[in-house]
Amino acid sequence: MKVGIYEAKSKLSHIVDLARRGEEVIITKNGKDQVKLVPVPDKKSWIGMWEGQIKIHDNFDDPLDDDDLALFEDGPIEPPLPGK
Repeated sequence: MKVGIYEAKSKLSHIVDLARRGEEVIITKNGKDQVKLVPVPDKKSWIGMWEGQIKIHDNFDDPLDDDDLALFEDGPIEPPLPGK
């Protein structure tokens, strides 16, 4: 569908609805194509966005052995600042 810029201004809500439904809408000025109105893709939900990309192993929450636990308990909480 081609629509002049002045008609598009007065029927903007209608032509946006047409574009959202998949119809190609081209807005013209002085008979020349100026812009194509296309819908913005729906935003993906955060829920499930990493599905299939991250693997959590079965032993993820098993207790750490003593050597690994010591790395967390005996080491500094954060690295020392330079000059200190």
